[in-house]
Amino acid sequence: MPLIETPSGVNLHYLESGSGRPVVFVHGWAMSSRVWRFQQQLEGSSRLIFLDQRGHGQSSPTATYSVQDYADDLGSFFERLELTDAVLVGWSMGVQVALQAFPLLKERLGGLVFVGGTPRFTTADGYPHGKPTLEVKGMGVRLKRDRQKTMGDFFRGMFAEGELEKARYQRIVHEIVMAGRSPDPEAVRQSLNILSTADQREMLPTVDRPVLLVHGDLDTICPASASAYMAERLPRATLEIMQGMGHAPFMSHPDRFNEVLRGFLGRV
Repeated sequence: MPLIETPSGVNLHYLESGSGRPVVFVHGWAMSSRVWRFQQQLEGSSRLIFLDQRGHGQSSPTATYSVQDYADDLGSFFERLELTDAVLVGWSMGVQVALQAFPLLKERLGGLVFVGGTPRFTTADGYPHGKPTLEVKGMGVRLKRDRQKTMGDFFRGMFAEGELEKARYQRIVHEIVMAGRSPDPEAVRQSLNILSTADQREMLPTVDRPVLLVHGDLDTICPASASAYMAERLPRATLEIMQGMGHAPFMSHPDRFNEVLRGFLGRV
């Protein structure tokens, strides 16, 4: 089982396949590297690296889970694996981790891909592209009452009504959810603070690498308007809105998503 230990003593688990330019995949809130199960077919032309963030998947739990903790882990991970000219793919909260880590990784990156992302998960003055803060706090209350049901509802909410055929949904459940390991409950709870408080809007103009933004137009967790907002402020952005898809197009329509990602990798 491939592991690296960070300077802060966190053991980070990852899976690796293929060869060529490194492409590092970072999952979202309360998930694991298993979410990228259907991207393994990209290994023919790239070195694919799927990371479990601290407290998720098979990476070790720890005392704290802030966006800076995750970003520092990512910086240590890139350094230990001596990754250069890499493409960093973040999904959902993984986009916020990637933004936070960008100053640490800048010289090692050739490009970034933001999937279903936002620089701020909650609404604010001048930023209507999120959820009310009270809704995120309510999720925390529901987690305390019934963690399993809350997580199940959240997972189902990733997909738009009618987006998935029954067989595809069952495959996702069996190969990604049931085959994975539940995250550390503290990681789930503390990481909600990232969704409640992190605001990275001012960082966007500093990301001077090519960025592909991929967003489902029916995403109800992070609205597609959040990616449109980022596309206007990132210096070298390309926006790809995927019609009829929700928060996780790489799971629901992997062939289409992989085609878009492969095209970007060929251009940067």
